[in-house]
Amino acid sequence: MIDPLLSASRLAAAGLQAQSVRMRVVSENLANAQSTGETPGADPYSRKTVTFRAELDRAAGFASVKLTDIGTDKTPFRTEHDPANPAADENGNVKLPNVNMLVEMADMREANRSYEANLQVIKQARAMVAGVIDLLKS
Repeated sequence: MIDPLLSASRLAAAGLQAQSVRMRVVSENLANAQSTGETPGADPYSRKTVTFRAELDRAAGFASVKLTDIGTDKTPFRTEHDPANPAADENGNVKLPNVNMLVEMADMREANRSYEANLQVIKQARAMVAGVIDLLKS
């Protein structure tokens, strides 16, 4: 009875870690949404992406989630005409990051909800284990 609860807790802990990484990357994207290149015509900040995969831990006997890669989005950069910007090229155009604030906010909300769900799994498993221990004491 306790072993499945511990496996659920381990899986939820892996989910917590995965969503924590995801929230960190989304936060970094949001923080750099207006970061331009340092020199005229230079590329700005590139949006980062997170990739996970399901992995079976045969020794422990349960599935888990693992971080596969933190990559960069290959979407083209946005351009804006701003000749006064120090990062403007010879035509007065500035490359802006390929970060879409709406997408990032949706990703942050989803990661936050997934984090909370995994946290609830751990809390419930802990309560169930405590209940089993109380039953064994009686």
